[in-house]
Amino acid sequence: MGGDGGVAVTLPAAAQVLQEIPELTLYLVGDNDRMGSFLSSFPSAVRHRLEIVHTDDAIGDDAKPANVLRTGKQTSIYKAVELVKSGAAQATVSAGNTGALLMIGRHLLKTLPGIQKPALVATIPVASRRAYLLDVGANPECDGQQLFEFAVMGSVLAESLSGEPARVGLLNIGSEQHKGTDEVQQAAALLEACAAINYVGFIEANALLAGKADVIVCDGFVGNVTIKSSAGVANVVRNIVQAQIRKHWLNRLSAMLSASLLRQINAQIDPHRFNGASLLGLQGSVVKSHGNASQDGFAHAIRQAVKEVENGVPQLIAKKVAAIMAAD
Repeated sequence: MGGDGGVAVTLPAAAQVLQEIPELTLYLVGDNDRMGSFLSSFPSAVRHRLEIVHTDDAIGDDAKPANVLRTGKQTSIYKAVELVKSGAAQATVSAGNTGALLMIGRHLLKTLPGIQKPALVATIPVASRRAYLLDVGANPECDGQQLFEFAVMGSVLAESLSGEPARVGLLNIGSEQHKGTDEVQQAAALLEACAAINYVGFIEANALLAGKADVIVCDGFVGNVTIKSSAGVANVVRNIVQAQIRKHWLNRLSAMLSASLLRQINAQIDPHRFNGASLLGLQGSVVKSHGNASQDGFAHAIRQAVKEVENGVPQLIAKKVAAIMAAD
């Protein structure tokens, strides 16, 4: 029910992914009356792989997260996370109120042993392959230990998705060892002392997308500003290119000759290809879609949840944290 487009975006995206992944089943949690017209257009081949969980109560974007645990137990977000808690579902995907989703996820699913706070991790495009930035909004203030835990969780996610060892860096105002806040310095010391993490040092913002690290760690305030700025730059670049192509006939001719290249560039920087911020550190999988995601963007968030379930990311995080604690 959430996001700027609501069921007009989320339901077509659900149908899209159901057709792509034959073994997938989905619970659609929300107002059955509002979903009805869209559900009637679903291909018959996928209708038997979805189930409606009706509720006409939803959490608005302006709702205060602090109130949702007291008044929101009949809302679509709460019921969706309850499905994971009960074991009926293996992951929740939502484009709704971020603060409410974080609050409900932590309340119902609890954090993994050894993890103080869950963190939102977003996928970003880099020069050679994808990278992962966390936290991007769940925790505006973090101490050094929490940043270290984010690094552990991010490395597990990256390695589970790529099958390769992950390089971990700390986002900082400089690459010199003496720079950064006390919290960043404390996290750096913990990472340098941990043999289980491939720590590559500080990463400056101008090198964020250069591919120097597979996991970049920061607090939620810095991460949220960074991820939104990056998405804004990608949109500006795409709009500038399209405007220049429309403006000049020579550019249009060049564009026709280079259409394949332009499509590849657009696909590489399109923010919707990287939609879906995973809430790591909980005893269950929760993926937060951006509120303005398109159908393709929301479909990508669903695929992200499927991959995390297939790879058992929460279980892998718990295992790695336990191993690090045992080594200490």
